[in-house]
Amino acid sequence: MSVGHTTSPPGVLLVRASTPHRPATAPSPATATAAQPPPYPLKNKALMSTAAGSALRPAPRWGGAPSHRRLVEQHLSSLPHGLPRLRHLQELHAQLLKQGMHRDQSAASKLIASYALLRRVPACRRVFSAAAALPGNPYSSSNTSLLANTLLRAYALNALPDAALSTFAAMPAHQRDSFTYSFLIKALASAGLPPVRAAHSHVVKVGSIEDTFVGNALMDAYSKNGGFPDARKVFDEMPARDIVSWNTAMAAMVRHGEVAGARRMFDEMPKRDTVSWNTILDGYAKAGEAEEAFELFQHMPERNVVSWSTVVSAYCKKGDMEMARVMFDKIPTKNLVTWTIMVSACAQKGLVEEAGRLFTEMKEAAVELDVAAVVSILAACAESGSLALGKRIHRHVRQRNLGRSTNVCNALMDMFCKCGCVNRADYIFDNEIVEKDTVSWNTIIGGFAMHGHGDKALDLFAQMKQLGFCPDAVTLINVLSACAHMGFLEEGRRYFANMEVDYGIVPQIEHYGCMVDLLGRGGLIKEAVDLIKRMPWEPNEVIWGSLLSACRLHKNVEYAEMAVNELSKLQPSNAGNYAVLSNIYAEAEKWSDMAKARMQMKGTGSQKTAGSSWIELDEAFHEFTVGDRKHPESNRISEMVDRLSSHVKKAGCVPVGHGHELLLQ
Repeated sequence: MSVGHTTSPPGVLLVRASTPHRPATAPSPATATAAQPPPYPLKNKALMSTAAGSALRPAPRWGGAPSHRRLVEQHLSSLPHGLPRLRHLQELHAQLLKQGMHRDQSAASKLIASYALLRRVPACRRVFSAAAALPGNPYSSSNTSLLANTLLRAYALNALPDAALSTFAAMPAHQRDSFTYSFLIKALASAGLPPVRAAHSHVVKVGSIEDTFVGNALMDAYSKNGGFPDARKVFDEMPARDIVSWNTAMAAMVRHGEVAGARRMFDEMPKRDTVSWNTILDGYAKAGEAEEAFELFQHMPERNVVSWSTVVSAYCKKGDMEMARVMFDKIPTKNLVTWTIMVSACAQKGLVEEAGRLFTEMKEAAVELDVAAVVSILAACAESGSLALGKRIHRHVRQRNLGRSTNVCNALMDMFCKCGCVNRADYIFDNEIVEKDTVSWNTIIGGFAMHGHGDKALDLFAQMKQLGFCPDAVTLINVLSACAHMGFLEEGRRYFANMEVDYGIVPQIEHYGCMVDLLGRGGLIKEAVDLIKRMPWEPNEVIWGSLLSACRLHKNVEYAEMAVNELSKLQPSNAGNYAVLSNIYAEAEKWSDMAKARMQMKGTGSQKTAGSSWIELDEAFHEFTVGDRKHPESNRISEMVDRLSSHVKKAGCVPVGHGHELLLQ
């Protein structure tokens, strides 16, 4: 057997029959470099800090390899990051099986780590079983804990706490080491605080709590589940700390919003690395303190692409897009994360033209979008209503086959629904999405409910259940919202009353809010008030706001006063609540009460925010506010409004108030 060079895709290991192998002569110094097969093309999306858009390396030339086994070993040594494509990894796995190398503990652990990065957990289990279940082979006696630890790490990476616990329980006690406990704790972090605390108790019992790796894992797990006091206690009680300990403790404080405390810890650190600086930068960015982040950035001894991206993100969050663009342009080497931050921020701020230009520049720089980047940009488009850019992203993902991703399709549906194109979202749901999940159903049901198609939303809900999908809390919020928009009072009552029995979902405050809205729209304001009083939570401003809207619709003065009284405690500076109450008094011809509400409105010290509307035309936003004449085409717009008013009058409608509402005569 020999390995020959063919025109197959880069990285494919081909074995074909040929003439008997002849010993290769030693290459001369001039050709020694050329004789070595270069590694596979590097295109690893897991390493987000590498420079995006780097050119693919040339295809390997197999003819110069000293031996087939040597070639396999060379590619094996590049794992877990050397083969980012599943097909190439599977081909290497096949060669290991053929040569019996899959039984080697080191080779198997590298395969498990590589499959874990590609989210192929069943493959991780198969590799582990094949290598660990052969006690008689010459490889398995070396270090079985290496395999089990690698599998635990794979479960941690893919948030599978139950599987991690099963693997840990099957390990003999003498094979468990500090890595075992640290990987177990990382896996349990996705299951909440109780399992983490149980693991903490166990490592204290077995005496592993003093290990630095275990302490670092505990701090990280506690902080990710809101257990900041526990994380701080672990840090304070650690007998030995390394730089990772300090960085983990600072990250915990940043997650908890204690940026000032994290900065004090940063100043106390005996030694810092780039992660230390970036952690504090991230804290300032999340707190919206862009100037503090920039000042710290200027003092950094060494910066990487994460440092630059964090400062750009800080200015984007502050809303200073001009400075964000200045910093973005100065980045020495941009990666996918950097481009995504800038494009998403421009889309979110309504700078559609700028976002479109940046997206074009990104493609020209040969930066390939991944699923996370597409979802981030589409979420920004959905929030700002940037339909034109959303359509461009849709075309792009179709060309790159990213549209097969369930997450991408869900983000596309959400964007189209929020931009008013529910039919496009429905087309993606019916024709483009390959594998639907609960989020897919929630998105399309919520989209139809949002646009007043409650009957269609309820039909989809019935289909969802028939196909075996389990509704969650979000599903029921969308269903109750659909009932509210369509006035399906009895259906809404039934769904709300049977939530816990039929679906195991305990009603949350959002579900109560939907029911208050449903009852209020139906004129059952007294029943809505009784429901509010029976709630197991304190009503928030959304609940009282829904009741106030219902009171305005049905001209109920008594409960409107109650709602505004409660809202004044929750939103003392919101003048809009008194404005609504004033209008309700006016419609009831209670002029003295109206005047009193007006005085209370002025007493808030703020003004009611003027209503506005906007439209996207040719990738530009046009916003209109009452009485605003700043638009360059305001004269022509006013002329068109007058003409429309004349037409609707002739059609049998008469303007009410200032002409913004029409009632049929």
